[in-house]
Amino acid sequence: MTITEKILAAHAGLDEVEPGQIVSVKVDIALGNDITAPIAIREFKKTGATRVFDKHRVALVPDHFAPNKDIASAEQCKVLRDFAREQDLEHYWETGEMGVEHALLPEQGVVVPGDVVIGADSHTCTYGALGAFSTGAGSTDLAAAMVTGEAWFKVPESIKFIYTGTLGPWVEGKDLILYTIGKIGVDGALYRAMEFTGPVIDALGMDDRLTMCNMAIEAGGKNGIIAPDATTRAYAEGRAKRPPVYYASDADARYAEVIEIDCSAIRPQVAFPHLPSNTRAVDDAGEVKIDQVVIGSCTNGRIEDLRRAAQVLKGHKVAPYLRCLIIPATQAIYRQAMREGLFEIFLDANAAVSTPTCGPCLGGHMGILAKGERSVATTNRNFVGRMGHPESEVYLAGPAVAAACAVLGRIGSPEEVMG
Repeated sequence: MTITEKILAAHAGLDEVEPGQIVSVKVDIALGNDITAPIAIREFKKTGATRVFDKHRVALVPDHFAPNKDIASAEQCKVLRDFAREQDLEHYWETGEMGVEHALLPEQGVVVPGDVVIGADSHTCTYGALGAFSTGAGSTDLAAAMVTGEAWFKVPESIKFIYTGTLGPWVEGKDLILYTIGKIGVDGALYRAMEFTGPVIDALGMDDRLTMCNMAIEAGGKNGIIAPDATTRAYAEGRAKRPPVYYASDADARYAEVIEIDCSAIRPQVAFPHLPSNTRAVDDAGEVKIDQVVIGSCTNGRIEDLRRAAQVLKGHKVAPYLRCLIIPATQAIYRQAMREGLFEIFLDANAAVSTPTCGPCLGGHMGILAKGERSVATTNRNFVGRMGHPESEVYLAGPAVAAACAVLGRIGSPEEVMG
């Protein structure tokens, strides 16, 4: 079996499963945020249930419109707060301690290798970087899981991606996943497990692995996953709140497809509007002037991302009439960046630093685009109107490229800034 099949089989109490099989599995963590959880909480109460299945395994994170943008968002967050208090949930974080959910849960050891995680947020697939099966679900599915501790799935087929070669200058996890999505399309992995393997993956740090699995959904994937190794064990050690279980695919595991990617020729990537698959090398971007840069989100708001951005911004200024917004994904990342002097670099460059929030990524707040404006963002989606006005544009890139664009005032490469 593949690693995905093994995890699902174990949580279904079965010796084995195969693609297409319908299984009911025990859920280790059920997750909701301030957009999706209020619906789940309402449906939970309709069932007549009075207590969640396990107060240690339901996580609520107010991150999309927090700090509260307006009265409506304040009401949304209050629903979470009241329910968390009522249920005495272990995993609830308030503004001042919370972070972007998919950065916060791995950091806090809430999700561990070998878990099954469902979240009422499509980027729940992020946790596959730890060797967990994690996937997005609807709010009603979350409600059912909060009552029963179970969820049902059709076991997905798996695609094996093998990354070989050597990464070039400034190429990072975001570039690999953008290149991959550009290669197979936004439905190229529809309801399939995307298993990332090969020597290039083995050499990636956890932050880059989390970025890659985060965007599996942008190729239609049911989940993204990377088999645990020494890097995974080092990350989980000392932070995992439960004993990890390490799975790996069998040598004779069956795959729907095997795709090999030579990374040696990959340059930093930019996804043009209005699809994550509309990718091209930054060198081929042409003269695209921009109005805003956002560095952050569940995709690229981790400490390595901020270090790369600081490396490019150091000694430079953000271009005139351009907003550069930098959003550490958690309070711990915020504190670490501050300790390392990254905030001084950002502020000297005339960038603005925000408390953790999803804000601009979904067009919520803290960086909305006006008609005709363009933004380069380290986020994960660039659909029409994603970050504001329907006639605005979002270009996706990694933090090094985004920082270079902030200095240049247009899409360009780090080499143009660094010399």
